[in-house]
Amino acid sequence: MIEDVKVDSHAGAAGGAPTGTPEPARPASLGQLVEQISEQASRLVRAEIALAKAELTEKATKSGIGIGLLVFALLILVYAVGVLLLAAVYGLGTVWPLWLSALVIGGFMLLVTAILALVGVQLLKKATTKPESIQRVKDDIASIKEGMHR
Repeated sequence: MIEDVKVDSHAGAAGGAPTGTPEPARPASLGQLVEQISEQASRLVRAEIALAKAELTEKATKSGIGIGLLVFALLILVYAVGVLLLAAVYGLGTVWPLWLSALVIGGFMLLVTAILALVGVQLLKKATTKPESIQRVKDDIASIKEGMHR
């Protein structure tokens, strides 16, 4: 009965080889190698895409938290500037009447705002004008066209 079990285990193997011993490795054909490379490249690309998605998700989460904290900090800064301006009004109020100190501080704020706005407008005008290189390229193209017509 023990011999029957051994015979059955040998009979199930392909080509009559015993199941316990591995078959000798046959060299893969060119078609099989190309198929393996294609499959492995596909898996690699999918893995890289999954990794990129995970990294982007992590960076987006951190960026969102950072932006939220910056917005909150700016909100606190706006209130802090208001409190400091009020303190300046009260500080000048010890020397001048309160209405005059508020008027001076308000005027100073308007002056600073006007200067910042003018500088900002000038920078925007410089940024929105055409770069000189574009005009030079147009001139070069016109010169080339003119030279070809001769």
